[in-house]
Amino acid sequence: MVDAEITITNAAGLHARPAALFVRTAAGFESSIRVRNLSRDAEREADAKSILSVMTLGIEQGHIISISAEGPDETAAIDTLRALAKGNIDE
Repeated sequence: MVDAEITITNAAGLHARPAALFVRTAAGFESSIRVRNLSRDAEREADAKSILSVMTLGIEQGHIISISAEGPDETAAIDTLRALAKGNIDE
């Protein structure tokens, strides 16, 4: 299992279009990927491949999220999602 903590910097957070891009990116990996909003409710975990699950986390600008991936492409999944977030999720 590989984990990463990432600060969300784009103004919209992970709402609507940014969340959809995040989920589409996660869905491209075979590994199981989970996400938590450490700034709001660190105990609640969501499937990073489900738009509804991700959006219910209420991830806003400045929030810190934890992403964990487990499976054959776990490192690539974390690296790709980290790069996406650092690139402001194309906002």
